[in-house]
Amino acid sequence: MGTISIEGMEFFSYHGCFKEEQIIGTRFIVDLFMETDTTEAEITDNLLKTVNYQSVYGLVAKEMAVKSRLLEHVAHRILDRIASEFPQITEARIKISKMNPPVGGKVERVSVEMNTLGR
Repeated sequence: MGTISIEGMEFFSYHGCFKEEQIIGTRFIVDLFMETDTTEAEITDNLLKTVNYQSVYGLVAKEMAVKSRLLEHVAHRILDRIASEFPQITEARIKISKMNPPVGGKVERVSVEMNTLGR
C-alpha cells in the first residue's frame, strides 16, 4: 500500500453561506491523500498501474467550480466522485481550507477535513 497525495491545490471558488461569498468568491486550498496498492506501479514503472494524479486534480477542479454553501458538502462530493471513478483507491482523506473567511475578525483560514473510512 502507498499514499498518493496532492497538496496545496489552489482554487478561486464561490462557496459560502453568505450571498456575497457566492458572488465575490475567495481562495480555497485543497489537500488530498489517497491510499492505494502501489505494488504494480513500483515494479513496472507504468502510469496505468497507479492513480493518475492529473486525472484526480481535474476531478477536484470540476467539483470546486460547483457553488455550495458548505465546505462539508464540497468535500463529500469530491470523496464520492473519487470513490466511484477510482475504485483502486481504498481510502481518501481531504482537507478544504477557505482562506480569509468572513467571520468578523482576522482569521487566516477555516478548514473541513473528511475521509472515506467508514462510509
